[in-house]
Amino acid sequence: MNYHILTLFPEMVLNGLHTSIIGRAAEKGLLSIEAIDIREYSTDKHRHVDDYPYGGGAGMVMQPMPICDAYDDLCEKIGKKPRVIYMTPQGKVFNQKIAQELAKEEDLVFLCGHYEGIDERALELIATDYLSIGDYVLTGGELPAMVMIDCISRLIPGVLNNDTSAEFESFHDNLLEYPQYTRPEEYKGLKVPEVLLSGHHKNIDAWRREQSIKRTLERRPDLLEGAVLSKKEAEYLKNLENERENRV
Repeated sequence: MNYHILTLFPEMVLNGLHTSIIGRAAEKGLLSIEAIDIREYSTDKHRHVDDYPYGGGAGMVMQPMPICDAYDDLCEKIGKKPRVIYMTPQGKVFNQKIAQELAKEEDLVFLCGHYEGIDERALELIATDYLSIGDYVLTGGELPAMVMIDCISRLIPGVLNNDTSAEFESFHDNLLEYPQYTRPEEYKGLKVPEVLLSGHHKNIDAWRREQSIKRTLERRPDLLEGAVLSKKEAEYLKNLENERENRV
């Protein structure tokens, strides 16, 4: 996976991404992270990349030429036109399913806007995907880009020490992850569930699935509509829902 980030603040994304698991994956050559400074493509002697919006209004708008020139230069370098993700609160909300789709790509471009946004013509010319990390506004696209890159990278084989971690975690089968425990067996009167100490893997797996279903119902019931459940698990969920209604 090769990440190309079009940004006004290359140090911000590089410093953030070249740490911890993602940084180690880059060192191993499992992925590459390139920050392309849009200001390098400005024709202004002061390296300006923004101007006042036509029609008036508050703030400044990023100009199309530096962005498109940076993208064209990248395309020429890698020999193809990669997928371009523009971070915007107007986009579709990023989720695990989208991350799994994007993880199949060889190259991804993240276009980070600033100020009051980007000239629409640049978006029409190069953007292929409009994504958001939530219904709120940030000062720029760098943080959302880093969030998405972190999430996508965990799905690349070899990035995690234990590749099964990426498969059996929150949002697997549209369910939240089950509760986790480690030593000591008892802490401040709270004990590790007996089933986890039993060594009976079939019972442990069943308990974890039930806990995932229960936790999803309690915290993110909206996810259950797309959950992948066996007949027995669907009955368990229905019983939980009935108990919940009776308590109300």
